Amino acid sequence: MKTKLEYIWLDGYFPTQNMRSKTKVVENFDGTLEDCPIWSFDGSSTKQATGDSSDCLLKPVAIYPDPERVNAFLVMTEVLNADGTSHVSNARATIHDDDNDFWFGFEQEYFVMDSETQLPLGFPMGGYPGPQGMYYCSVGGRNTHGRNFVEEHADLCINAGLNFEGINQEVASGQWEFQLFAKGAKLAGDELWIARYLLDRLTEKYGYYIDYHPKPIKGDWNGSGMHANFSNELLRTCGSKETYEKVCEAFRPVVKEHIAVYGEYNELRLTGLHETASIDDFSYGVSDRGASIRIPIITVQQGWKGWLEDRRPASNGDPYKIAARIVKTISEADIK
Repeated sequence: MKTKLEYIWLDGYFPTQNMRSKTKVVENFDGTLEDCPIWSFDGSSTKQATGDSSDCLLKPVAIYPDPERVNAFLVMTEVLNADGTSHVSNARATIHDDDNDFWFGFEQEYFVMDSETQLPLGFPMGGYPGPQGMYYCSVGGRNTHGRNFVEEHADLCINAGLNFEGINQEVASGQWEFQLFAKGAKLAGDELWIARYLLDRLTEKYGYYIDYHPKPIKGDWNGSGMHANFSNELLRTCGSKETYEKVCEAFRPVVKEHIAVYGEYNELRLTGLHETASIDDFSYGVSDRGASIRIPIITVQQGWKGWLEDRRPASNGDPYKIAARIVKTISEADIK
């Protein structure tokens, strides 16, 4: 029996990479990652190689059943150079969390755009909808736009076996969010990219496209972020306010390093307004949605055992780069 394997990778565009994919048809596939062969592609077409030495390799790292195709799987891959070394665009390889000590929950916000009008769903031609406020978690056709599309995407993610945790409409018309959680930084990145792939592919039959830009519409609107909720064994078990404060303080000296990988055009979103901290500042606080890092009230109620939420990552950020930077900051901090 023939099986379709959709190999998915990130290209070499910088700073915002794009997803690419192509289909490999194989016979007698056993459904395991180990049975997925290494494949190659033309890196000169994706800004990952030159024309005189164009071959790059695709190394399978995660596999999921394809919920839309018959006898098919989605294969997330890392990009390697022709000699088998990691390509410079391969951020997944920079994550140092081999024991899956770090758990991540990403909140992916995005705008659903109408391909004809080039505007978010619910935006009238030549004007603006009502001000933000009535769209968040709304019900009904006056303020809710795109629910059928979003519900179908949720079903696809669940049927693909992703640890998909929820959906909601956000504060602007046509703006939505989904949440994913995984135990392991690499796995969290894998699942978010697969969810994005399913989202983008689904737009093809609706006449939509997804805008991950953190501030696609100028004006008095919240931007789109990808809040990163994270923990490790220390945060999950310490039971110490002092330890949490030390972890938060470890982020203060490396603000620029974090912002550098938290997404392009993030300065348009992190203004100090609309529940954001200024891109140049650093702060943290319990339940503070205007802080750089929020300490969830549940963490406090559980006796300082839980997680933290970095609210700075933008909606177009790479979860591999974001997770790698967070892991590095905490792992290198002097916290006892």
